[in-house]
Amino acid sequence: MSVAYKVLTAEQMDVLLRKGVFTGAPIDLADGYIHLSAAEQVTETVDKHFAGQTRLFVAAVDLSALGDAVKWEPSRGGQLFPHIYAPLPLSAVTAHGPLARATDGAVLLP
Repeated sequence: MSVAYKVLTAEQMDVLLRKGVFTGAPIDLADGYIHLSAAEQVTETVDKHFAGQTRLFVAAVDLSALGDAVKWEPSRGGQLFPHIYAPLPLSAVTAHGPLARATDGAVLLP
């Protein structure tokens, strides 16, 4: 199983859990795909795009459950990031929890 991670606000996490599907944050909707991060990219993503925000959640996403909807594309610094060109179904989320950090500042993954 290939896993990537989606950082969500508390409101977005609530939508995913209540509706069973997440269609995207404002940036996702503007860009036409749902932004995810590989494990080694999550901390930098949180620091860059969610600085100062509280009540964040991290969802682990089984990319194999999404098939051809997943595309790995260059983004920040030329790194390849997983993008979903479809809504994110709750059935593809294998774990989730409040964003927490290790003592070195790294985001702890669910």
